[in-house]
This record gives sequence, C-alpha cells and structure tokens, in this order.
Amino acid sequence: MKEFGYQRPSEVREALALVAGDDGARFLGGGTNLVDLMKDGIETPTRLVDVRRLPLDGIREAPDRGLVIGATTTNSDLAAHPEVRRRYPALSQAVLAGASGQLRNMATVGGNLLQRTRCGYFADPSQSCNKRSPGSGCSAIAGEHHNHAILGWSDHCVATHPSDMTVALAAYDAVVHYETLDGSHEIPLSGFYLPVGESPQRETVLPPGALITAVTLPAAAAGPRARYRKVRERASYAFANVSVAAALDVEEGVVRGVRIALGGLASRPWRALVAESALRDAPATADRFGDAADAELSAARPLRDNAYKVTLARNLIVAVLTELAHRAE
Repeated sequence: MKEFGYQRPSEVREALALVAGDDGARFLGGGTNLVDLMKDGIETPTRLVDVRRLPLDGIREAPDRGLVIGATTTNSDLAAHPEVRRRYPALSQAVLAGASGQLRNMATVGGNLLQRTRCGYFADPSQSCNKRSPGSGCSAIAGEHHNHAILGWSDHCVATHPSDMTVALAAYDAVVHYETLDGSHEIPLSGFYLPVGESPQRETVLPPGALITAVTLPAAAAGPRARYRKVRERASYAFANVSVAAALDVEEGVVRGVRIALGGLASRPWRALVAESALRDAPATADRFGDAADAELSAARPLRDNAYKVTLARNLIVAVLTELAHRAE
C-alpha cells in the first residue's frame, strides 16, 4: 500500500490552501470512486483532503426559486428531497438508477460530477489508455468497446462518462459552482466537461486545486412532466448502455418546450440540441419524435461492436417522449 497523508479541514479556504500547489493532493468526498482507483493503482495521491466536514451539504431554494444543492450532499439525500422529487423528478430518478443504496449513502454530488470512466482499459494499468497515461494509445478502439462512445469521441479515447446524475443535470441546465483561492466561480454544466480531442486526460474546465461547492438548478427548468430512463445489462449495479433524461411541455398536441440529454453515448452527458430544435412547435407524435432522434443521432460514429446503441438510443428517446406526451393529454 502506498502511504498518503490525510487531513480534514473545517473551512473551505483551509481546504483550498491544503491542496494549493500540491500535484499529489486530492479532495476526498464519499470516496466511492477515488478509493477504488487507489486500490487499482490508477490514482496514487500523496495527500487526501477530506471535505465532508465543510459546510457544503444540504438543499435550499435559490433566489430565482430554483434549487441550490450543496456539493457534499449525498446522492441518497438528493434523490429523497421532496422538492427535487416534485420539481425535478428526472434528477431523483437518475440518482436512484445509479449504484446501490449503500453507495448512494456515501457518494456526494460534487464527487459524482468528477467520477472517472469505467472503461476496463482505464482501470487496467497493463493496458494502453490515453486518459490514464497520455500518449500511450487507446486499447478500446480495437478491443472491447461494446459499451463505449458513439458520439463526440476521438481517435485518442472512446470512453463514456458513467454518471446517471449528470445526464439529468444536463437536461435541467444546471450550473456548477466552485471555489479557488482567487474567489468564487460558476459555469453552466454545458461548458463544464471538455470535448475529448487530443487530451482525454483533461476532462473538465476546473483549474487545479478548485473545489466544487454547489450545483444550482434554475426555476425555469422545473416541472413535473419529466422522466429518466436507463437501459443496462442487468437490473441493478450496472452503468448505462443508453439513458435519456427528458422534459416535455405539450399544448393542444404541439411541443412548446423540450429538454433531452443522453447518457452512455459520449465522454460527457450529451445534450440533444439538434433533436430539441427539431421538435419545438412540432406535433407531439411518435413519428416526429423518431425524426428528431434520427437527426440527433446522424452524427453518431459507431465502432465495430456498438452500432446497436444508435437504434437503442432512438427507440429510448421515442419511448420516453411518447410517455411524456401521453401524460399531457
């Protein structure tokens, strides 16, 4: 076992100071991802800074009547919160679709945003992986990739982002708040994750040493007519082959508002902007939902063994939107 230091600050500024300039320092939340990576030798921190005592938990109403979700709020508390269930139901459903109850009791919102891919080559130090060892190659492209990306991937990485929660957050136009020693900052989730490009090892725009403090959900995104559905290879404890978070506003059979985000298809939660544009002011019918899904997925570049995801994603989008349209009748 590799030795490491452990510190547990009680203030945000103290936590930031402890990691400042230390490339070997890592913030520790619930540890449900980081500790696994340490066991596999993928992460080898020299210092862990435990942030669970920081005053960053809880869920409260924002000034615009949206919600502020503290970064150390557990996934279980997030999923069970009555205002989340009532106003942002797809988020509660997404969180409950991920992991086990025991893991949700430990995992934090901030950590969920930053969890690493579950690609088997990333988790195996004997294999080539540009995300783990830049410049070494991507074994998944020619290897086992049936559950890898079909959208937005590059020749340097075809891994997918594993989070269910972030797919729903993407559909709801969430904003990520973080602190550095220079002060407070925020960025829409739509700009939080970086495209794969030639540097898959850099996954987010967070500067070194930054600490996520909260996620906010705008009031404009709230509404009970939303759904998260996930297709996976077994009923529990499995990451998505494809998932869909969607919200639909229908008046007199016409789509007045729509939000769609996809999981299991790319290195980040994929906001289906092409499909959304195709559906606004269009008839709320299965045929139009299928056309919109086809337009979104026309950019897909499946690999040898994951072309099934194109059909699966199309069918799931149509099914979820059709269900929501029926609720509006």
